[in-house]
Amino acid sequence: MFKAVLFDMDGVIVDSEPLHRTAYFQMFKDVNIDVSEALYASFTGQSTLNICNALISHFDLPLGAQTLVDIKRQHFKQLFDTDTSLQLLDGVLDLIQDYHSHGLTLVLASSASMPNINRIFKRFDLDQYFVAKISGADLNASKPHPEIFIKAAQLSGHDRKDCFVIEDSTNGIAAAKAADIFCIGYNSKHSKAQDYDEANLVVSSFSEIGYGALEVLKRKSMAS
Repeated sequence: MFKAVLFDMDGVIVDSEPLHRTAYFQMFKDVNIDVSEALYASFTGQSTLNICNALISHFDLPLGAQTLVDIKRQHFKQLFDTDTSLQLLDGVLDLIQDYHSHGLTLVLASSASMPNINRIFKRFDLDQYFVAKISGADLNASKPHPEIFIKAAQLSGHDRKDCFVIEDSTNGIAAAKAADIFCIGYNSKHSKAQDYDEANLVVSSFSEIGYGALEVLKRKSMAS
């Protein structure tokens, strides 16, 4: 039976993508670059720093990556502080509480910056359920590199074979696969243009992966 679950945040716990999108495009306007929808979609699941490094290379910008990061994060902070519509995704709090009550170890593994992670966790009082949080922004490599999930499993105190990941992005699923950790792809109505083919299991509702269903779902997935 699984002993730990490694949660992504954006697109799994909250749909903060609209706020991030607005903040990014405000930053793009500030530095006078025209980012296509296809290029923007390719960044899903990556850290802000990696995205800004890619932008500098792609557009040959005479700016440091941290400058772009700071501009984007300032826009996001202002949006976060003034937007009251941000809510947890449907069913995720019930799922978190279900896993926690059955003794699963919960770790947050997100590409978001730690200040943004802490803002979300404080707003929705989530720290009581998680033993650790890790930000991809603080690591050497970003998803699809497996570093974040390897470290998240270490923080859980369990072997990777006893962990599973819940992810909604192509890059996140690739990172979980590269870390050799069982991955559940969450294909929600908020997920757009993402590839779930590499996930061990794909669901569209958290009601499908309650604690009682996990072992059966794992066996079926491994047998297929």
